[in-house]
Amino acid sequence: VQIVESGGGLVQPGGSLRLSCEHSGITFSSYAIRWYRQAPGQQRDLIALIDRTGHTNYAESVKGRFTITSDNAENTVYLQMNSLKPEDTAVYYCNAHIYFFNHDYWGQGTQVTVSS
Repeated sequence: VQIVESGGGLVQPGGSLRLSCEHSGITFSSYAIRWYRQAPGQQRDLIALIDRTGHTNYAESVKGRFTITSDNAENTVYLQMNSLKPEDTAVYYCNAHIYFFNHDYWGQGTQVTVSS
């Protein structure tokens, strides 16, 4: 399984970014793609997920501002981030969680910096 994130960068407060997570090699039908983020000195927190049925869930800190979608034909999950705040600054990681094995695959992360 390979996970590759892209789309991070520097954006001003109130701006938007779209992160992409390309995944390949997942042969199980039951899995979820999850976005985490980790700020310096902080733990890695789950902020959004989408499963194969299209069910989504969000952390309260991003609800209403971030949207997770999946293009199953392209094996790509997107995280649209709007109304960004300085506290959204973190490394964002994409994760594939395989329910049958309770196993996680991680990408290398992409930096998002929200600053004026």
